[in-house]
Amino acid sequence: MVAADTRTRLVLTAMRLFWEKGYGSTSVADVLQAAKVNSGSLYHFFPGKQDLLLVAEVNGELVGQAGLHPAGVAIRRRHAMYLGISVASTAQRQGIGTALMTALCDYADNWLACLRIELTVYTDNEIAQRLYRNFGFEVEGTLRAYALRDGVYVDAYSMARLHPNPPTVTRSDA
Repeated sequence: MVAADTRTRLVLTAMRLFWEKGYGSTSVADVLQAAKVNSGSLYHFFPGKQDLLLVAEVNGELVGQAGLHPAGVAIRRRHAMYLGISVASTAQRQGIGTALMTALCDYADNWLACLRIELTVYTDNEIAQRLYRNFGFEVEGTLRAYALRDGVYVDAYSMARLHPNPPTVTRSDA
């Protein structure tokens, strides 16, 4: 079996189980058993369950993917996640980005105890910026000469979103 096939099987199996059972009720063992792979295969491709990607398919074709990843290893940054998302140009403006963002924000807000989600976006990608703003992201700064694209250095915005309604502790009087 080719490694890419194993990775794809893991992602598709996790996506199906998350949909059927919910993220919180799906264990790594569930994903491994359903995908018929050993734990080494999962950890070869992903640091853990929280790093599995969401994918979007239209008529059996992969048209988008998104994921949340720890913003760093420092204990002081455990409240923050980094968001990565891409939607094929042929599938843009069809609600796919919105669906992926809805799922990721729900997951971050209700299951991860994530206070802050961060991302970067090219300054000329106005469609993506509009999507992110619709989910509460704000530009926090400009990263000059952030990446090399087609032989030219381009700028990117650093954007972030704070949890709109952070969890609180409810005390009950005994």
